[in-house]
Amino acid sequence: MSAEKKIAELNLVLPPAPKPGGVYQPVLIQGNLAYVSGHGPVLEDESYITGRVGSDLDTVAAKAAARQTGLAILASLRARLGSLDRVKQLVKTFGMVNATPDFAEHPQVINGYSELMAEVFGPENGVGTRSAVGMGSLPNNIAVEIEAVFEVTVD
Repeated sequence: MSAEKKIAELNLVLPPAPKPGGVYQPVLIQGNLAYVSGHGPVLEDESYITGRVGSDLDTVAAKAAARQTGLAILASLRARLGSLDRVKQLVKTFGMVNATPDFAEHPQVINGYSELMAEVFGPENGVGTRSAVGMGSLPNNIAVEIEAVFEVTVD
């Protein structure tokens, strides 16, 4: 099933593709790779899920923030590519969690994103390599930031 059909089937609502918060491209195509800049958990109203995991948010809430970040990444990919059906596979994910020093469940948090990618692109193409790390802070106190690389079909 195509990614676009899967999104419809799952009743997923993508937020507006986030605008850059600095001097960078949200998605850069180089050859057959789409490099996605760091995205945060932007909501439909363009606000963000904020807070530090381990004090303001628990693992379940942070996992939901990571899933929301995945929806934002999908929105940016769709805006740049025209259709998510051009995505062949997820190659690499780097997940950052705004966490207290004693928080240790970073992989469980980033699973919110990873599970979404597997749902949309399938287990063969939606699961790539991944890192999940804790950060002392993230821009504007967002709960999660994720960057990724996707293989795409070339025009």
